[in-house]
Amino acid sequence: MDFRELSYVVGIAKYQNITKAAEALYISQPNLSKFLSSLENNLGIKLFKRVDKKYFPTYAGERYLSYAKNILEAKASLDAEISDIIKKEIGVLNIGLPNMRCTFMLPKTLPPFNKKYPNVKVNIFEGTSATIDQKLLDAEIDLAFYSKPYKLNPHIEYKTIANEELLICTCKDHPVKKSARDNPASPHKKIDLEAIKNERLILLSPEQRTGQISRWYLQQNNISLGNSITTNNMPAVISLTEQGWGVSFIFESHLRWHSPVPKIETFSFGEPRVTSDFVAAFRKGSYLSNYARDFIIEVRRAIYN
Repeated sequence: MDFRELSYVVGIAKYQNITKAAEALYISQPNLSKFLSSLENNLGIKLFKRVDKKYFPTYAGERYLSYAKNILEAKASLDAEISDIIKKEIGVLNIGLPNMRCTFMLPKTLPPFNKKYPNVKVNIFEGTSATIDQKLLDAEIDLAFYSKPYKLNPHIEYKTIANEELLICTCKDHPVKKSARDNPASPHKKIDLEAIKNERLILLSPEQRTGQISRWYLQQNNISLGNSITTNNMPAVISLTEQGWGVSFIFESHLRWHSPVPKIETFSFGEPRVTSDFVAAFRKGSYLSNYARDFIIEVRRAIYN
């Protein structure tokens, strides 16, 4: 079987354009057009309908794509397993990370991993958690690292690496510090949300898991989001918090990995704590190579060291 042909059809469906697909697949546009025409003639049915130079799968095309993706995923798993069997440890590892995790995680994980696996090429794909999930399902990435979603996808397996507490963050001299109390459930002192209800809030985008969780909890406790600013840039959130511009909500690992160490005060929401599992995610049934499993170990080591 020529697996490249399956990749060509998947590529055309992904980009909906012959020229863009050809560029991504490293094939000339005329050859890709010729391939598709020949394939459709041999099958006796159209796989794509053309609308304003865009290519949309027909029903037959959707069925072809479904099988093609499954075959390519099985081939990738086979290649990874055979590589492990012959112990060459040469390969490619595609990893998905939310943008803000990427900034802090990679400097802690890539150097030690590369030292152990110099012949494994690591490709990083950044995006929102929803985008990363889709790339996992499409077999475009092997592993993803993010906060576990509330609604689990039945086709994705989640391996818990750490349980993280979401913290209320203020500048060093913020008056709310005076009302903080010891909290047996957390190493961080707790404050009542009433103490910040009139503060400006610095929130992460609702497309990001941290933004989703903090918004949900604030709304459950009747804290208005009217006086707030939204960004998807974690360094900006930390910097604005340090300057006393507002109150933010950040998971522990973001603060632990940030360099330099943020000059902020951190507080717990109290009991119950607001937490989320930080997980490694991968397609159910897919084979994880030795080096993929070792990358998970490096991430866990980076969190706890």
